[in-house]
Amino acid sequence: MNIKDATVLVTGGNRGLGKELVQKFLDAGARKVYVGSRTPIETSDPRLQPIKLDVTNEEDVKAAAEVARDVNILINNAGIASFASVLTAPSMQRAHEEMETNYFGTLAMIRAFAPILKKNGGGAIVDILSVLSWFTTPLTAAYSASKAAALQLTESARIELRSQGTQVIAVHLGYMDTDMAADINAPKVSPAAVADKIIEGIINEQEEVLADQRSQHVKAALASDKKAFYQTIQAEWNKTEQPV
Repeated sequence: MNIKDATVLVTGGNRGLGKELVQKFLDAGARKVYVGSRTPIETSDPRLQPIKLDVTNEEDVKAAAEVARDVNILINNAGIASFASVLTAPSMQRAHEEMETNYFGTLAMIRAFAPILKKNGGGAIVDILSVLSWFTTPLTAAYSASKAAALQLTESARIELRSQGTQVIAVHLGYMDTDMAADINAPKVSPAAVADKIIEGIINEQEEVLADQRSQHVKAALASDKKAFYQTIQAEWNKTEQPV
């Protein structure tokens, strides 16, 4: 798909990867980018149109679909994460919030915009997922569950929307240098590098984008020996001596 003169909507477009994607789409020649965020951004760039958009809010999603009827690329980027055991957390509230945002929010956006994309010639949907949609750890169980659910949604939407000419792309990555991973001490890929991979994936009509070395390594390791992969996770967990 050609990015030039495209109209794009980026959820969570006010910071991190979303903000980088907004700029990269403009650099690639997009005609207009709707920037969805809970608090609309301020901008003087006529190519940008801020939208108040909380993907967990039914009215926000409906209003966005009424305003952005010229969209032909939808980027489902909004997401949240917490890093704590679901078995020992004080409540299940955070797990509910992650599922509401990462899965149900993505579902709501696809349901709202699939008919719009069809009317506008097919276009593309890009779902920002994670290597944690393929595996889990005790400290990422809720996030992994929400992203695994989102991956299954992505796969089913690809089948269902293929006949209307809509690309549906799954993007996987490990740690990225954003606020979400600020407290993680590990190599991180830059949002700019991930955004470049996503743009490339859209242009080349890829169904899956492995946006960094970690996603490539994890996919290969799981395919090679899943049991050994989880044995490593178990060994690391055992070192923490955290009781259930």
